Amino acid sequence: MSILEAVDLKKTFANVTAVDGVSLDVGTGEIIGLLGPNGAGKSTTLHMLLGLITPDSGSIRMFGMELAGHRVEALSRINFAASYVDLPGVLHVREVLDVFARLYGVRDPKSRVGELIELLDLGPLRKRKVMELSSGQRTRVQLAKALVNEPSLLILDEPTANLDPDAGDRIRSLLVRLARENGRAMLITSHNMQEVERMCDRIHFMSSGRIVASGSAAELAGVYGAESLEEVFLKVARS
Repeated sequence: MSILEAVDLKKTFANVTAVDGVSLDVGTGEIIGLLGPNGAGKSTTLHMLLGLITPDSGSIRMFGMELAGHRVEALSRINFAASYVDLPGVLHVREVLDVFARLYGVRDPKSRVGELIELLDLGPLRKRKVMELSSGQRTRVQLAKALVNEPSLLILDEPTANLDPDAGDRIRSLLVRLARENGRAMLITSHNMQEVERMCDRIHFMSSGRIVASGSAAELAGVYGAESLEEVFLKVARS
């Protein structure tokens, strides 16, 4: 079942075309990677999918509904995490998660927050203010926030940014398990090519606002005559 369908999205700012005809879809339990060099149009694409900016043309459907006409209903079933998004620094970790649980209308906020604290090993941090956390600790809190409403679709911008290798491995394993066992659909961006190879079922490479290559990591390596996804990235970025 298709959770997300974006067709021919276009967005221009002044005289700069940031996204030029991007189409992609994400099905139940799929993890899709959206890759490309800085300035390729990835963030603008994500912002359109999140309803933060409106496409100049094209369409976005979530759960079979047009996002433009069913914004609240559709967005209540998704969530987003990115290391560059700030959380309220003066609140304790548990307070932040409780606030978001209530904003999303979670039926039993206390229980859900407790589950997330255990799932992401946030127990030692639960009474610490967000402003006191390291960047890696904030990344884990961001992911907990993104999971608070048990979303059917997760949009993740650099999901393991700032994490040490052990924490990063644990988070990748958790996300793959949520996709495979719980059917969560995910769209991720990352500059960690090993992460993308490990996690993603399909990958789209963007360059200059367009998707220029799509397929699994193995398929893309074959098309570009490359030994790794990192080599594919370099060839796309430099072409």
